[in-house]
Parts: sequence; structure tokens; C-alpha cells
Amino acid sequence: MAVPQNKVTRSRRNMRRAHDALVAGNPAECPNCGELKRPHHVCAVCGHYDDREVVAQADEIDLDDEDAA
Repeated sequence: MAVPQNKVTRSRRNMRRAHDALVAGNPAECPNCGELKRPHHVCAVCGHYDDREVVAQADEIDLDDEDAA
């Protein structure tokens, strides 16, 4: 069983963890719709990537207009 030879001080422990912080994302603006998106990814709102549509967006379906009976 592994047992530490010497005590690791709070300072040394925290210095080791100095690089573990999470960094914020780097969102870019979609050139087509202006929404924020991840760089080098398809826009989730309009489906465009590199000024061309690669994912066709389905039209919204309004269920309130249709008769249920």
C-alpha cells in the first residue's frame, strides 16, 4: 500500500492544482444568422457551416392549430 514519505503542504498541493482550472469556451458569431456557435462546428440554429447549409432545418410544427378530434 502506498504511503507518502513526507507530508505535502497545502501550498505545494495547491500549486500542483494550479493548472486544473477550467477555461471558458471561445464562441464565434455565425456569419449567416449571427448567433454564437462553437468554432469549426455547424451552427445549431441555422445549420450553416462555412457559408453553406449543411444541415437542413425542419419547419416548426404548431400543434395548437390542428384539430385533435
